[in-house]
Amino acid sequence: MPRTIRFELLAKFGYAARGVVFLLVAALALFSGIAGGKPETKSAISALLHQPFGRIWVGLIGVGLLGFVAWRLAQSITDADGQGSGKKALAIRASLFGSAVTYLGLAGYAIGHALSASNDSGASGEKGLAGWVMSQPFGSYIAIAIGVGLVVGGIVTSAKGATRKFEKYIRIPDRTGTLTYICMYGLVARGVVFAVTGILFMYAGFTVDPDQAGGMADALDWIRQLPFGRVMYLMVAVGLAAFGVYNLVAARYRTVRGPTVDDMKRAASLTIGR
Repeated sequence: MPRTIRFELLAKFGYAARGVVFLLVAALALFSGIAGGKPETKSAISALLHQPFGRIWVGLIGVGLLGFVAWRLAQSITDADGQGSGKKALAIRASLFGSAVTYLGLAGYAIGHALSASNDSGASGEKGLAGWVMSQPFGSYIAIAIGVGLVVGGIVTSAKGATRKFEKYIRIPDRTGTLTYICMYGLVARGVVFAVTGILFMYAGFTVDPDQAGGMADALDWIRQLPFGRVMYLMVAVGLAAFGVYNLVAARYRTVRGPTVDDMKRAASLTIGR
């Protein structure tokens, strides 16, 4: 039992760290015209270094994100949420594994900057990924496939918020429903950014130009250029703040079932069997 409790704290610390990162991203998006900087996760972490005790905060976020990575691995490999082994479940678990890889890189970035106190946000991870993918055989097709996956992931994330499916794992004692609606709004906005990022990846694949790919900041810029783009940009930026709140709510109320010894044995046997 104590091991499960410790794992639960690790996972919830991870949700809290992700929530803080997205609140910072939203702040950059809302005030980018004043403060400068791109509204993306790496820029948010770099901006935090300028604050009092910035290295300590960034280091804590990095450690917290490692906890989130551990939870994502438990969800994907040991099926901690009980998704099952059907086609849909395996697709969900694969996306969770991809999320673990993404946040592992962000955690390493945060911890590295906390130790070195460097303020360089570096190149966009998405552009770097697109460049590497397109350097491989059939790279443009792979980039298009990644884009399709991101679009589908965005639709699923938005649907998760719109249909309140997140309440399967998060029980919010919210009589007024305010927190629930904030979580819904946050998930829908995060899904929109996912989908737009996927569109940019697909376009990069079709044009065989990795510079056309982009991340969160590029997705928000793309939204801003649409008709009524400034209003839509503001709505999505506020939505990213709501997604940050969603993660903080998950840190408090999310049901976390740590992987048992049987889960680990089953995962190991499936891996060896393959």
